[in-house]
This record gives sequence, structure tokens and C-alpha cells, in this order.
Amino acid sequence: MMQTNNQKQGTKNQKRILEVAILNIKNGRSNDFEETFQIAQKIISSMKGYISHDLKKCVEQDDKYILLVHWKTIEDHEIGFRQSSEYKEWKGLLHHFYEPFPVVEHYI
Repeated sequence: MMQTNNQKQGTKNQKRILEVAILNIKNGRSNDFEETFQIAQKIISSMKGYISHDLKKCVEQDDKYILLVHWKTIEDHEIGFRQSSEYKEWKGLLHHFYEPFPVVEHYI
């Protein structure tokens, strides 16, 4: 079962934004996705405002995951990450696995 949990030092008690994405992976591509995510997580964890992330595999449905990313601010995700050259690399590594493309929402 795939599970990751990475957190930067010294960020435990800060107010956070939680990014939530349900990831439906193309049929039979989960192993490839998990291997590639190991590379991609290094990109997101290097970004300004990143606090931590978890990737969890669904028990009831094959090829389904939930990605939870804690950010300091919504702008750190929407502008700092999504408008960066690092996001282009993230996109190139992961987006071809999704079917359909995930809806991403933010929570406090």
C-alpha cells in the first residue's frame, strides 16, 4: 500500500491551508504512478510555503488515491507552485496518469 508523509522541520503548529485532490489513475497504472510520485514528491516538498503531504491509496477502489498537501497560504500553492517551472516538471511526471483530471480543493 502506498503511503507517504513528509513534513518540513519546524512547521507543526502553524495555521495551514489543506489542498485535497482525489486522484483516479488510469486502469493498471498504479505501480508506475507510485514510482513516479517518489520522484515528483521531491519537487513539491522543495517549494516555498510547503509544509507536508500525504498520499494514500484507496482500500475499496484500485487505482485511486487521495493527495493531501499542507501549505502556509493558498497563494503558496496557487501562485508559488502552480505558476513555477517546478510545476511544469511535476505536471510532466504525473498528469498523464490521471483519468479524469482531478478536482483540487482547499480547506482551512
